[in-house]
Amino acid sequence: MKDKILTFVMIGIIALMGNWIGYNVSPIDALPGMMIIVAVTILGFFFTKIFPIKLPIVIWVSMLALLITTPIFPGNGSIIKVTEQVNFMALATPILAYAGLSFGKDLKEFKKLGWRIVVISLVVYTGTFLLSTLVAEIGFRLTGKFH
Repeated sequence: MKDKILTFVMIGIIALMGNWIGYNVSPIDALPGMMIIVAVTILGFFFTKIFPIKLPIVIWVSMLALLITTPIFPGNGSIIKVTEQVNFMALATPILAYAGLSFGKDLKEFKKLGWRIVVISLVVYTGTFLLSTLVAEIGFRLTGKFH
């Protein structure tokens, strides 16, 4: 459990550096927001361990993040203000790197699945990308972002 928490903290530190280098946001300015993001992630991790309902950590973290940023939560405006200092792509880079590294430990199992899994993965990723693009395009057009 300590390893997971340390991993979350390390990803937060790497994301702070990426936020600074890639988006010119001072780590001091982004630190409060990153601390909230890491705390919500750790809390979501604990929820997966203590609640009898077995849900993936991403669902617990998403529900907690939604809860603390809704108008019914005291201080939601402050939370939103400080977390806005952290660019999403600065967070995505270390998370995807960690996912890639953790995939390496399952490489033997992946090889057993054969070439069919590659075809299925490509179809799923392509479909997900195209559908996401379509939803974004519709959203942008409805809001007038793109003409």
